[in-house]
Amino acid sequence: MGEQTLAPDNGAELDMFIDHLWLEDGLSKNTLESYRLDLTSFALWLQTQHKHLLSVAQADIQQYLAVKFPQSKPRSISRLIASLRRFYRYCLRENKISIDPTLQIESPKLPRSLPKSLNEDEVIALLNAPNLDEPTGLRDRAMLELLYACGLRVSELVSIRTTEVSISDGVVRVTGKGSKTRLVPMGEEAADWIARYLREARSQILQKRLCDALFVTNRGEAMTRQAFWYLIKRYALLAGIIKHMSPHVLRHAFATHLLNHGADLRVVQMLLGHSDISTTQIYTHVARERLKKLHAQHHPRG
Repeated sequence: MGEQTLAPDNGAELDMFIDHLWLEDGLSKNTLESYRLDLTSFALWLQTQHKHLLSVAQADIQQYLAVKFPQSKPRSISRLIASLRRFYRYCLRENKISIDPTLQIESPKLPRSLPKSLNEDEVIALLNAPNLDEPTGLRDRAMLELLYACGLRVSELVSIRTTEVSISDGVVRVTGKGSKTRLVPMGEEAADWIARYLREARSQILQKRLCDALFVTNRGEAMTRQAFWYLIKRYALLAGIIKHMSPHVLRHAFATHLLNHGADLRVVQMLLGHSDISTTQIYTHVARERLKKLHAQHHPRG
């Protein structure tokens, strides 16, 4: 299928749908790209069956899923079904089709896998890994401190501008999914490291070049997601952490450690920027473990 190209009419339908998602929901570039990849793959398969995106029956979708199932993980299939469902609901609303072919299609049941996390000692080792004698090491320490203090997504971390940080108030304005902004407290420790980075390192890294991003590189540009991903893996190795490491692992550690120390799940939901508490509930295993320990410790029958 690699050599096959998308028919112009199918391409036009997908372009209109992606434009609609961008205008109506303000979805991120990565999310829009996921929709486009899923739907383009489906449209290309349909073309081998001599069918068009708008002339699809439920049986066609089931046949396509049967093709994809052996080569895909349940989570990928679930995302694919969500993409198809969103596309055909949009087509129905726009009167492009009269019946939604995804109505009877069910998503696979996904296991509620617990997020990978770090214990508090591992987090401290990771935070201590950068070399503070170098301006970039000071920058990296400030980034790691802020990531852990606020539970940010890596895309949120690298997109922060200098004007969005208030050291005196101890808060940072974060732009999350769907361009939603939230104010997140960063705590004294992270605020101190950000202040020190701004005072001692940022101008040295920029070398008189201008950039409005908070975290900058030696090229005078904003830090990228990919570059920070590489940095955090390198620091994990230096810290002797053998677990799989990514920026998201620190976000999970943030939520887990908050709950361990008694934070309310709704508060954690707000801090993480989850629009639905069901997304945050994956962390309730932490709260349950803590409650069991408290019960065993303090109940006369524990």
